[in-house]
Amino acid sequence: MVTTSALLWSAWEWEPSIVIGCLLLAAAYAVATRLRPARQALLFGLGVLVMLLALVGPLDVLGDDYLFSAHMAEHLIIMFVVPPLLILGLPGRTMERALAVPAIAGVERVLGNPRVAWAIGVGTLWLWHLPVLYNAALASENVHIFEHVTMMVAGTILFWPVLSPIPSTRLEGGTSLVYLFTAAAANMLLGVLLTFAPVGAYPHYMRSSDGTGIFRLIRQGWGIDAAQDLHLGGLVMWVVGGLIFLVALVGVFGRWYRDDQTSPVTEGSR
Repeated sequence: MVTTSALLWSAWEWEPSIVIGCLLLAAAYAVATRLRPARQALLFGLGVLVMLLALVGPLDVLGDDYLFSAHMAEHLIIMFVVPPLLILGLPGRTMERALAVPAIAGVERVLGNPRVAWAIGVGTLWLWHLPVLYNAALASENVHIFEHVTMMVAGTILFWPVLSPIPSTRLEGGTSLVYLFTAAAANMLLGVLLTFAPVGAYPHYMRSSDGTGIFRLIRQGWGIDAAQDLHLGGLVMWVVGGLIFLVALVGVFGRWYRDDQTSPVTEGSR
């Protein structure tokens, strides 16, 4: 029988496209910023590392074939953890130079609009968890890759209006808190619906064996059946996702408070 420790050691899939993509992203950042300032470079590097580990490690292997709950955790990471780290790692001067390019500035004005960003972020999250699209992603590797890419892009768009390194493109004050709170509420509502969804909604995880012994470990060793897995996945989205947004809300509130102590309160340009 496969053991938990053996699974954690062996369930790594070093997909070349993912590894190379992460390396290229880190290299582009290093060239563009010369790794300054160091604190932001550390945050960006951490974002790339978390993304890599989420996509090649045991969480990805379990989520692809065995546990709905593991897939929910992976989705939270690539959509709500990685994008904020990457954005927080962007130096303001570098982004100001980028936005001096008219085409880039035009895209930012459209996608950085809070209403557009919120709709893209929340809409992408909900769409990919509709059973028809979710099951299609599990049935096709190309669709699955597209799912993860769109989630990371949508997560970046979602958090840009509140975390942008350029103050003039960022929501300030209570508006930023309302923006995050409503996004958190939409995520938690999805988590509630998944928690109480019918077991057959995602049939990919209802199998009991695939010849590897991993299902036996999950069902007998961990005591997780298909129904429990589905409910746990909903709770991951609901509770863990809510905690992630809570951290974001506290951080944005802290920034608002600090800004209020040093200058008059002003609203962003959006």
